[in-house]
Amino acid sequence: MNTLTYKGYIGSVSFSEKDNVFFGKIEGINGLVNFEGESVKELTETFHEAVDDYLAYCIEEGIESHKSYSGSLNVRISPETYS
Repeated sequence: MNTLTYKGYIGSVSFSEKDNVFFGKIEGINGLVNFEGESVKELTETFHEAVDDYLAYCIEEGIESHKSYSGSLNVRISPETYS
């Protein structure tokens, strides 16, 4: 999956050949926030606007914003397991 990152948020990126447009959504948040653009530059700009709008909305509504998941999974095992 292609992604964009901004302020710790991850945006998925897809392309619609039918509509000739890039589109995506902010991943890992409680809600659906979409963005789109006809070029990579426009897609990046609308992604940044979407994140900024999401953060402003959370402040306005007094709700906690959620950051996207990092995509990594940390597992701790005892030293005896890997010795």
